[in-house]
Amino acid sequence: MIAHHAQAIYMSRLAAGHDASEHLVKFAQKIDQSQQAEIRLMQQWLRANGQFAPDTSAWRQMPMPGMLTAEQLQQLEGAKGADFDRLFLTFMIQHHEGALKMVSDLFATPLAGQDVDVSVFANDVQTVQTAEIGTMRRMLSNL
Repeated sequence: MIAHHAQAIYMSRLAAGHDASEHLVKFAQKIDQSQQAEIRLMQQWLRANGQFAPDTSAWRQMPMPGMLTAEQLQQLEGAKGADFDRLFLTFMIQHHEGALKMVSDLFATPLAGQDVDVSVFANDVQTVQTAEIGTMRRMLSNL
């Protein structure tokens, strides 16, 4: 999930330099900030439990559900203005849906997610990203 969050941060940081609408830039900044904080939590948990904590560059080598393909990233990187807004929202919905799948898979795995911190984190991801998907769908319908 660290790699997954890192790709969302990368996507979000493209907004300001691609003539995205002011509203989308603010929304992307919110995603950037919240996912940075969540990455720190995941890395701290891994280290505290004697596990390797990957850095954020891992997203380029670790495909996960919902992550953008190289072709999709090229589309997003090449877009400007309203086209960027539309692609960002479409791709970030896909991205968030992938995160929700990972949370669902975690809770469907026997004895997984038993650690309180992991359970709270996973539930927060589910709640926040479900709400953000709703917001992005509304934003997309208004383009």
